Amino acid sequence: MKKSFLLILLAFVLVAAGCVNTKSENEKKSGAKSGGNQSDVEIEILGMSSGEDDMNIVRDQLVKNGFKVKLNIQPDYGSFKAQEDAGNYDVSLSGWTTVTGNPDYAVRSLFISGGDYSKLDDKEIDQLIDKAAEETPEEYAQTYKDLEQRLVFDKAYIAPLYSSYKTQAVNKDILNPDSVRLSKSRSLAWEDIDFNDSSKQDSDPLILSQAESTLTSLDPVKGNDGSINMLNTNMYVRIVNLTDDDQITSDGSLSYNNSIADGNSEYYFILRDDINFAKITDKKPEDTGVRVGAEDVVFSLNRAKDKNSVPDHRTYSLHEHIKDVDIVTDLSELEDTKQANSDATIREALEDGLDTKISELVADKTKANNKEGKYQVVKVTTTEPFPQVLNYLAHQSAGIVSKEQVESINTYDVESYDPNKDVAYGDQSTVTEGGNYDNHLYASGPYILSHKDDYEAVFYKNPGYMKGTDHEPHINTVEVRFIKDQDSTLSALRNGEIYVYYGVPETKYDVVENDDKLRLQTIESNAVTYLLFNTENRDVAKSEDLRKAVLYSINQDEIIDFYHGNKIKAVSTVSPLVDTGNELKADSKKAKEFLQKYQEGK
Repeated sequence: MKKSFLLILLAFVLVAAGCVNTKSENEKKSGAKSGGNQSDVEIEILGMSSGEDDMNIVRDQLVKNGFKVKLNIQPDYGSFKAQEDAGNYDVSLSGWTTVTGNPDYAVRSLFISGGDYSKLDDKEIDQLIDKAAEETPEEYAQTYKDLEQRLVFDKAYIAPLYSSYKTQAVNKDILNPDSVRLSKSRSLAWEDIDFNDSSKQDSDPLILSQAESTLTSLDPVKGNDGSINMLNTNMYVRIVNLTDDDQITSDGSLSYNNSIADGNSEYYFILRDDINFAKITDKKPEDTGVRVGAEDVVFSLNRAKDKNSVPDHRTYSLHEHIKDVDIVTDLSELEDTKQANSDATIREALEDGLDTKISELVADKTKANNKEGKYQVVKVTTTEPFPQVLNYLAHQSAGIVSKEQVESINTYDVESYDPNKDVAYGDQSTVTEGGNYDNHLYASGPYILSHKDDYEAVFYKNPGYMKGTDHEPHINTVEVRFIKDQDSTLSALRNGEIYVYYGVPETKYDVVENDDKLRLQTIESNAVTYLLFNTENRDVAKSEDLRKAVLYSINQDEIIDFYHGNKIKAVSTVSPLVDTGNELKADSKKAKEFLQKYQEGK
């Protein structure tokens, strides 16, 4: 009996011992590795599953400098944002792409007090952002350098990780790869793309892809996200554009020329008369015969800047510096107003390169006739000197809509708008096949969306867009396939199911480069990935020392090595746009000193 009892007891001890985790096993489960003299200070990193590699690298770097680390990995953006809004993090893995190509966009929404995405309340940072906004590029480099100094090094509100490349892959057997533009900020321009065999322009579709099938809105002011940026960019013309390297241009826009008046608060645009709105009838494109004119520009920009012009306005903060938008009819105003930093007049700037000089300015767009010298001119006045307003006017949210059409659709009261019964201009339900399909879009750009389902969206060339010019679209039909998974997108490209993969991840570069029928196109982007500190609750909100201990643990060289050199060092979201001369250098000694200082002060 004794022997049996001893055997049972021994078996129990062995089973129990098998259930006990060692220290290293516990660390593995918690997402941390042994770091020698590890403190009891825990940092919780919030991110999405798509950023798990970055989170693991940061975790290891923090552990080496004495932190405990907890990873809070969420499956999608909605879940991530809910956790961030609830304050369930010490640092969140964040990213920002400056799609307007100007540094004000890179900081205002993110870091100014009360900004759309800002967690900060720092008056000195507010002052630096506003000061830089009024300066020319020659002047603002020092101001952004000072801003970075306070944002990153003095206060450690963010910890930069890297800047990225913008990359796309093109099927060069089907498309002429030289016709497929890759722009630093602007989304993919469809009108320039052509087949190798140009005889297919009318018969074959250009097949592209994007991840999101649910479209925020086809009203350009109601969305600024990956579901509609490329689509609205190609559906609505703007009064200026960005070149591939982020310079302001009138090419492919509604204006022939633009000019800034002395004082940097008045901006003039002379409009072209060869763009009509397109509409869809029986799922086919039709030229409405209605010209895109100054009245539509005034209407579009006024609603762009007005938070209350539509329900759920998501882009008004981009246009808050617009004070007035007017149609100029007095030719003497152009003759009496000097250009900024020049003795030349606004009239001279606007007439530069025109086949026919200005003989008359007209308010009614139906009276414009450029061949006879009758033009429309629009003036935008800003609330203060703000040269960067031009970059915002190149953004898709400044797309020109039809005043007449939008007003005929948006008959609801904005304050009592009910999405369950009210139909707003651009609602995706109106272009989705089924019982609610009733396409009311008027497109001012090179293409118009005809219809969509969960599989694809079908666009057609605007038959009234710059006919006979270099900007008239080459290909008649564009199909945008909805493919959520990156591997599936790459497979579709390699199988010839799509012709362009916009946004190839770094891990797939070698696959594209080793495929003879594909060409990889790469440019340095305006995208920056960084850690955003919780500045509202938790200890990191209260302690600069704790934030700096995290900051100096970040080793960008290790991150870039992990990505095989396909990342670029960064200091802030301004880094791709302004060379400030600042640099973050990993310093383990500093990190540990700040961590110790934090612990001693608790």
